[in-house]
Amino acid sequence: MSAPSPRRWAALALIATAQFIVIMDTSIIGVALPRIQQDLGFSQESLSWVFNAYVVAFGGLLLLGGRLSDLFGARRLFSAGWLVLLAGSLLAGIAPEVWVELTGRAVQGVGAALIAPSALTLLMMLFGHDPKELTKALALYGAAAPAGGTAGVFLGGVITEYLSWPWVFYINIPIALAALAATGPLMPATPSTRGSIDILGTLTVTLGLGTAVYAIVRAPEAGWGSAETWLVLAVAVVLLGAFVAIQARRRQPLMRLSIFRTPNLSAANLTQLLLGGAWIPMWFFLNLYLQQVLGYSAFPSGAALLPMTVLIMIGMIVLAPRAINRFGPKATTVAGLVLLTAGMAWLSLISPDGSFTTDVLPASIVAALGMSLAFIPSLGTAISSARPEEGGLASGIVNTSYQVGSALGLAAMTAVAAANGADQLGNLPALTDGFSAAFVGAATIALAGALIAAITLRTRTAAPTDQVTSSRS
Repeated sequence: MSAPSPRRWAALALIATAQFIVIMDTSIIGVALPRIQQDLGFSQESLSWVFNAYVVAFGGLLLLGGRLSDLFGARRLFSAGWLVLLAGSLLAGIAPEVWVELTGRAVQGVGAALIAPSALTLLMMLFGHDPKELTKALALYGAAAPAGGTAGVFLGGVITEYLSWPWVFYINIPIALAALAATGPLMPATPSTRGSIDILGTLTVTLGLGTAVYAIVRAPEAGWGSAETWLVLAVAVVLLGAFVAIQARRRQPLMRLSIFRTPNLSAANLTQLLLGGAWIPMWFFLNLYLQQVLGYSAFPSGAALLPMTVLIMIGMIVLAPRAINRFGPKATTVAGLVLLTAGMAWLSLISPDGSFTTDVLPASIVAALGMSLAFIPSLGTAISSARPEEGGLASGIVNTSYQVGSALGLAAMTAVAAANGADQLGNLPALTDGFSAAFVGAATIALAGALIAAITLRTRTAAPTDQVTSSRS
């Protein structure tokens, strides 16, 4: 084995920054959404596509990104991902109308799908020589994801308030340029390998996910019982079924289906899918409640979520590892999902004349504590369940599970909210009813996650604790 790189910790800072940015880009638009809606003419129902366009491209192409990283080398894909992210960010920032904005967000998602799997491969190359160093590196890398997700809400508020909403996209450009300049000196060279690219598998899984999200978002307008809704859902099922059939037949698939026979892997991935499906709608509609009902401008709206951000960081880095050491990953995951359920059920009690201190702060603190406890052990369980040589594949799958859950959960809760009055801008009681219904729906998803985790996750006593607590998002 070659000697460890003397620049590996500086390289880790760049890798963690990459993870921070690709996750931040899912949330930084939250506070800016009302401004984007006003300037570009989004409807209340279609507004969620500013989020979903990124997440569907990101989640749908993650497996391809991992495959390309293996074929062409992780360092090349890492650089290519930053270039694509830069281009998408520029396009989203200058967008004069809805379709251009959504195209820019989708291009950003493609860049993120190239960056994320290659970043983990580079991390493993840099720190695989020492299990103790690898555990520390994975912990810092894992913490960068929730940090990006929650810090993005605050940064989005600052940028939208004091600059303008396009800067929530432009902020990526100098970071991408710096990352491109640093990649060559810091990252190890990675050889390319021979093999094929599963283009048909990539197309079916990405189109299938996008079609499913589109059907759910359109359902309130078209009608849940309409032929259009059921036809589009049927197309999504056919596409996703075709993806599974293709993976079963190909010699070099995007996703080897037999990996799901690994104990705990399927259970942990399902838990992550439901966790994303509950958490993302919560912050999406919480931002809208703060701005459209309580009347907060962008900066106060972002600042209002700082306590939740700080608690998540403390929970991820300090509380979750201690809870796992004492109670095990399964108990910690279930307890976290129960707390998340309680927090969102509490948020559903919001009122049109409410306040931050009574309607938002205490409930959001409970939800944040639950998220921080459930996220790390379920993610670590998914990765540590696989064989060491399949860690990259397991990580790509769990990334995809969380992103797909996020997109489908938000699409479903957008439909629920619209059906209960959230499409009536300016009508504060109706808006509140719609947002409350979305919180109830998200709480139901979290409760389902808790029950499924309690039933399906196995208690593992033989695995080292530090292996289970190492995580990736």
